[in-house]
Amino acid sequence: MIVLGIDTCDSRGSVALSRDDVVLADAVHDSEEDYSTWLMPAVDGVLKKAGLTLAEVNAFGVAAGPGSFTALRVGLTTVKAWGEVYVKPIVPVSRLVLIAAQALRGTEHVAAWADAHRGQVFGAVYRRSENGLERIGDEIVVEPGRFVQMAAELASGKKIAWASADPDCLFNTQEWKAREALEEGFEPVSHSFAIAVARNAAVKVVSGQFTDALGLDADYVRRPDAEIFWKGRAVHGR
Repeated sequence: MIVLGIDTCDSRGSVALSRDDVVLADAVHDSEEDYSTWLMPAVDGVLKKAGLTLAEVNAFGVAAGPGSFTALRVGLTTVKAWGEVYVKPIVPVSRLVLIAAQALRGTEHVAAWADAHRGQVFGAVYRRSENGLERIGDEIVVEPGRFVQMAAELASGKKIAWASADPDCLFNTQEWKAREALEEGFEPVSHSFAIAVARNAAVKVVSGQFTDALGLDADYVRRPDAEIFWKGRAVHGR
């Protein structure tokens, strides 16, 4: 199965092409160029490198968030268009799941987070099971110290493996220092997620867990600024 994976959750995005779990080609967004101009040439580049065309791709995987509203919109809109044109399965994947999946410590619980800026993090807590990672509670956007507290509460006092590509936004909190005292470890993960997106999508397509262009939606977690501003004006009758 040939799968094209895309991640535009934040400025460190990537695209990757895989066939039966083998990575054929990938590209990393390592510049300030907008995704609106970077994404399509990057996809064309990995396809040419693999000697394939977009029509030969069997499924599309996309990191659906949480992340930047503008960046996510570019990636998801592009995948929606491909889904409509080529009528191929689409698999949306949470970036937080991809982070948690890279945690190798043998704890039952994993806490994954990503920098949400504005003094907040996107975060979620997972429990390992025979079926993989099962999320406990919701994906949230919250202050770093509060996320540490909430993760501890969700884990019911059990040890947690902490994983992120953005460690600094959590490490300076008093709540994190308390977890360190319990000898809980942090696991740095790669912020290049497109390969993991493609592999995850391949597994889910086989098991029938996919959607189409109509069903694809973003997982923003935080509401877009425009929506917050509009609702604030509406409440005050402006």
